[in-house]
Amino acid sequence: MRVTQSMLSNNLLRNLTHNSTQMNKYMDQLYTGKKISKPSDDPMVAMKGVSYRSELARIEQFERNTSETNSRLENTDAAIDQANHAMQRLKELAVKASNGPNSSDEYQSIIEEAKQLQEHLVDIANTSVNGKYIFNGTNSDIAPVTIDENGEVAANFTDDDVLIEVSSGVTVKTNMNGSTVFGEDGELFNTVGKFIENLEMEENIEESIGELDTSIEGILDSRAEIGARMNRVELVENRLADQKIVTTKTLSDNEDVDFAEAITNLITQESLHRAALSAGSRIIQPSLVDFLR
Repeated sequence: MRVTQSMLSNNLLRNLTHNSTQMNKYMDQLYTGKKISKPSDDPMVAMKGVSYRSELARIEQFERNTSETNSRLENTDAAIDQANHAMQRLKELAVKASNGPNSSDEYQSIIEEAKQLQEHLVDIANTSVNGKYIFNGTNSDIAPVTIDENGEVAANFTDDDVLIEVSSGVTVKTNMNGSTVFGEDGELFNTVGKFIENLEMEENIEESIGELDTSIEGILDSRAEIGARMNRVELVENRLADQKIVTTKTLSDNEDVDFAEAITNLITQESLHRAALSAGSRIIQPSLVDFLR
């Protein structure tokens, strides 16, 4: 087959174009830091990248869920702690009232403080976070406890569980049932109300001490349960953090360019480009204009 001058020129142009395309590819890699700029560059890398990004998005969603779970549990734990302090103070007042003589003024002072603590416990049971009552289950838009002008307390707790998924197939209960903390039908408030009545009548104070102790035990058990859930969420958080590190590294290995390799490839292509231009200038026959110079 006879090789014509036009064939030489066309081959040279085609090879130079291919070489320029390769140089542009490596320059893009250095500019973006990525192996590919579009899926067609390497469909396998692109497909894996989509999968790894989906996994990262899933992990980040679970991290947001664990953050929300921690917020709910921490607020619940703080409220239960306040309830415990209030009940412990009521017990101290009961002990003080039952031991030794107390003047009428001292008794009246104890009664007034007990009433204030009762109202404080109602406020705790009606703790609201972001407009949601944390001790009323899924019925979180309604205050579970009310107190009338006569100091009568009425409790109506909804004990549905509020669950949040913190990992694949793992859900955590983020609320504490009000009846668990404050007793069925607000038994704790009945105990406090009875204690105040005993103070006003100055009788059966020692009986109230035992009843207050029972309510305090229920509060402490509730707090222990909250602590156990918080520990579990912390373990899940640590596992999610490890998964995020591994997935991020895998995504980087899949997509991020090896700069040393890209620079070497670019320099090699530049050398080839210069060599091709030099060889082409010799292969293409001189024209009549060249002879007339």
